[in-house]
Amino acid sequence: MSQIESILKNSTLSVTTGRKRILEIFLSSNNALAHQDIESQCADEYDRVTIYRTLQTFLEKGIIHNIPSTDNITRYALCNEACIVSGHHHDNHVHFKCDSCGKTVCLDEVTIPKVQLPKGYTMKEINMVVNGVCKTCR
Repeated sequence: MSQIESILKNSTLSVTTGRKRILEIFLSSNNALAHQDIESQCADEYDRVTIYRTLQTFLEKGIIHNIPSTDNITRYALCNEACIVSGHHHDNHVHFKCDSCGKTVCLDEVTIPKVQLPKGYTMKEINMVVNGVCKTCR
């Protein structure tokens, strides 16, 4: 069984050509992808709605996670194996967005510090994006 088929089966998803193609795009990319990035690579095969629904399913199953941005473009990155096995994204790591090329990457080795909230507050999610210039653009 291929890595793609294994991810889908472990997430209790049917193995379809569309899901396999979109996972293949994520696995071949070393940075986060926007809907438009995925669409540009497979628009001749799948329409916007199919791509959107597949991304939403992958989010729900913990296969990918979204990364907040100030430009209102949602970017998605493949989750690590621990997230995929558990079925939801729970890896609190920092993301880096290059101001020059726009590339966004997960910095898995950099964890978000523990946040002590005031009494009565409940944390749902923490997002941390560091902006700067990547090593390629430097």
